[in-house]
Amino acid sequence: MKRETHSALLSEFKTYLRLERSMSANTISSYLSDVGKFILFCEEHGVSATESSVNLEEVLSAYLEKRVGEGLSKRSQARAISSIRSFYKYLETEGRREGDPTERIDSPKIGRHFPVVLSVGEIEMIISSIDLSAPEGHRNRAIIEVLYSCGLRVSELVSLRVSDLFLEESFIRVTGKGDKQRLVPVGEPAVEAIKIYLSLRKLINIKKGDEEILFLNRRGGKLSREMIFIMLKKQAALAGIEKEISPHTFRHSFASHLVENGADLRAVQEMLGHSSILTTEIYTHLNSERWREGILKAHPRR
Repeated sequence: MKRETHSALLSEFKTYLRLERSMSANTISSYLSDVGKFILFCEEHGVSATESSVNLEEVLSAYLEKRVGEGLSKRSQARAISSIRSFYKYLETEGRREGDPTERIDSPKIGRHFPVVLSVGEIEMIISSIDLSAPEGHRNRAIIEVLYSCGLRVSELVSLRVSDLFLEESFIRVTGKGDKQRLVPVGEPAVEAIKIYLSLRKLINIKKGDEEILFLNRRGGKLSREMIFIMLKKQAALAGIEKEISPHTFRHSFASHLVENGADLRAVQEMLGHSSILTTEIYTHLNSERWREGILKAHPRR
């Protein structure tokens, strides 16, 4: 793959990290740097970093040995592996490459990172900050209600179709990774918000081919993930929320609040569309960490 093609691919990977993985600008910059260095290392050794037919395990091991020899710290080693692992996960998700060369690579043991989570009060503050008199007000409210009520990925949200709504039964049909479909319960506030938005959606001059897309932009076309990201950042700022949030923050908050309130972990896994229960278990750890912090703050011998 040529350098300019790599540049375009890294640009798309950057969007994925920001919108799907909810990473900060600094972390994204580090990930892109790590992946870029690995791609360059592959080029220098005459192999492609993206072709499925190429076995990259030995190349990756040699690359990591080189970085360790340069004095890379354990934390930086772990981040480099995580960066490259995320890159190949992205390629697999997009159907651009099969196989993950990082599968057998162990990361140095360091502290666990927990995702940013909003409280119920903070989510209500964001929803309350929406100007419902604005043309897109009821649409934005419905978007945030659905993101939080159903724990959707932003890619799943923008792909929702009118035919995916079963509002009388309080369910929506979601098409997730690998085109796998799942039914997700939707709460009454979200149902109400969608119904109001649908009544206003009829007034939009919808672009040909987008008639079935649920959430539309002002020109009647499908919303981009970037538009959702910008809208949420704006609403959080208006609500006075200082946390670094993204569409994925609402998914994390949804799952965390379910586990916190005693929901069965398997049920949460199904609603989130996680292929492995191990991915869902982070919300158990997150809940335990909050419990621990609460105890320590109140402890007489703190």
